[in-house]
Amino acid sequence: MKKILLLMGAVLSALSAAAQAPDEKEERLDSIVVSATRAGKTTPVTYTMTGREELSKAAPASSLPMALGLQPSVVTANEGGTGLGNSKIWIRGSKGSQINVTLNGITLNDGESQEVFWVNIPALTSILSSVQVQRGLGTSASGAGAFGASINMNTAFVGQDPFVSADISGGSFRTFTATVSAGTGLTKSGFYGSAAYSRGYTDGYIRNAKARVQSAFAAIGWMRGNNSVRLTWLLGDQHTGITWNGIDLDQFEKDPRYNDAGEYYDAAGNVHYYDNATDNYNQNHLQLNYAHRFPVGLTWSTTLNYTRGKGYDEYYKQAKKFSKFGFPAVVAGEKKSDFIYRKSMLNNLWVLSTDLRYRSRRLDVTAGVNLSQYAGDHYGEMLWSSVLGDGVDYTPLNRRDRLNGWYFNRGVKREISVFARAEWLIVPWLTAYADLQFRGVGLDMSGVDDEDKLDMTYRTFWPFFNPRAGLTGSWGAHKVYASVAWGHREPSRSDIKEVIESNNLGGAGREELRPEKMLDVEIGYQYAGKKVSAGVNLYAMEYFDMLLETGRLSSSGYPVKDNVARAWRRGIELTAAYEPWKWLRIDGNLTLSRNRIASYNDSAACIDNDWNELGYSQVYPGGEFKRTTMLLSPSVIFGGMLTVKPFDALLRNPGPVLRLDGKYVGKQYLDNTSSEDRVVPGYFVANLSLTQEFSLGKRTAESRHRPVLGIGAYVNNLFNLKYYADGGAWKYYNIDTGELVSGVYVYPQAPIHGMAKIWFRW
Repeated sequence: MKKILLLMGAVLSALSAAAQAPDEKEERLDSIVVSATRAGKTTPVTYTMTGREELSKAAPASSLPMALGLQPSVVTANEGGTGLGNSKIWIRGSKGSQINVTLNGITLNDGESQEVFWVNIPALTSILSSVQVQRGLGTSASGAGAFGASINMNTAFVGQDPFVSADISGGSFRTFTATVSAGTGLTKSGFYGSAAYSRGYTDGYIRNAKARVQSAFAAIGWMRGNNSVRLTWLLGDQHTGITWNGIDLDQFEKDPRYNDAGEYYDAAGNVHYYDNATDNYNQNHLQLNYAHRFPVGLTWSTTLNYTRGKGYDEYYKQAKKFSKFGFPAVVAGEKKSDFIYRKSMLNNLWVLSTDLRYRSRRLDVTAGVNLSQYAGDHYGEMLWSSVLGDGVDYTPLNRRDRLNGWYFNRGVKREISVFARAEWLIVPWLTAYADLQFRGVGLDMSGVDDEDKLDMTYRTFWPFFNPRAGLTGSWGAHKVYASVAWGHREPSRSDIKEVIESNNLGGAGREELRPEKMLDVEIGYQYAGKKVSAGVNLYAMEYFDMLLETGRLSSSGYPVKDNVARAWRRGIELTAAYEPWKWLRIDGNLTLSRNRIASYNDSAACIDNDWNELGYSQVYPGGEFKRTTMLLSPSVIFGGMLTVKPFDALLRNPGPVLRLDGKYVGKQYLDNTSSEDRVVPGYFVANLSLTQEFSLGKRTAESRHRPVLGIGAYVNNLFNLKYYADGGAWKYYNIDTGELVSGVYVYPQAPIHGMAKIWFRW
């Protein structure tokens, strides 16, 4: 590590020596907090920007992934079939755990699973100033390395004027959302404050896809002269039905709204559903940032972040053995019982991030350090047994008594990240880029797991060095860039947990998972004219020891992964926009790609003749494949939007706005065998919206903006397509007969449905 730090220091010193006089155009201090993770106009990485105005155009019930659904190479899905609830996003085929997500420069990825659970932070679109989506390895950042994309979000921009806004919407599936926000703007003394609150609920499309979510945001700060101090608080609180089980294809044809979560049968064989089969989580983020601008173009920014999360999943399970939950094998003369229990978690994340930035006319250098510690507790809480009834104290089985409890395990993840990034204007039209990052990641696991009481003790440390370099040429309306980047990503806690279980339950033995590595090459061209803009990007993401999803889920709903020695994603991304008149605009993007695995050995969960699951997996006969396609990686993705303002050419004030958008996603395989029996067929989904804003007053000298009242109508899945956008495959290998039994599970999306919205801005 000492050598890495010395190398970074030498690079900074050499680049600083080439600096000229400070640039007169200085960056706002309230934007410095996110600049360390974001790409600029001359950074040779592939990215798109989405501002507050564009985010506000999304359908009212959309989570942030759904609001970004029209971005290039992006695919989204929602487990409940609508916009609220558990949402997923893929970028270039890379799933959530491979996408680094930051809020004001601080990572939101869970320290153990590396996922971002968007339902835990609902209504983000109402508080964000901007979102930058980087495709590929992108710039160096804190948290789990971006291994396909990164999403960098900003709430930090401070407006000059006070404001008040309110949004209310309602629609299909008893969906309702409301958001209110207000802010002081930047006062003469430099103080400012803003707050927002949002609440939403829906029954969802599929059964038990109910969602009751709320979020709150508050920020106070002071910005004057060369100093800025900001305190930000963000609350996310969600109570949703369990929806991650999916349904099989036969059930999809019969009843796409079916969901087996909480299903049980009485003595007469009648089906019932436990109403509280739910996923519940509460998360608080607290960030304190200080920024100071020194003379000669030097700016320092430091952020301290604390995140606390607590939640549980609640289940009703029928005819389970007493011994599974820490009871004696026989209780009250019975070996089995119905149980209601919770799988709970409690986690704390501390982050200290500091960076120093130097800017001149020819040089832009940023260097920083990020330190973090994540501690996550996992424990079981027994609520009820049909045999023991309500009059029993179940406390000894809960976390309060760790020695005698049902299960308790802990994971502690510590990370240090050091980076130095520079952009140097060699000549007026050519910029060179270099980015060096060192990540040191330590993981310490202890305790026993929930399913088989296996010892989870595991300790390791991974050192990673991630260099990036590139060139950008700009002249007039033209920009061309090329970059090459090398990155690493470590296995997650759930990845390691699955290996431990397999190797301790009689399986053939799985090798310890290795960190994955990727070489990313990006070559792009962009043109930005007055009426036409267009871009083309070629990318090659070459994986080594890739941590590849198998299509199966663990008992906790996490994807099961294996290392594959060699794989790649190679493609071309095309973007274009045409605005011939101020009342008409056409936007579109197209991605064509090949997502291949050089050699893949598929495994299946092992069972015996009585369908008893043996707890481990192994490669089955015929499970060896060459040049196969990665799961959930479509080779064709198209997005387009037509915006029409029919009366803008005739009226002085803005008239109604009509938007028609559509997304085509090509065929996706549900595992890595390229089997035509396990696919998501290609689909095209269109949406339509009509909005109108009315001015309620005139602009005055005291206020630079007028109160506005808006109304809107939104129709999703306009052509009423019956489809599913996500899924997976299950496989069982019978060790007694040597037969393979397989099938798929899918997540149906809602048919045509609508929302209405009214909003006020001042």
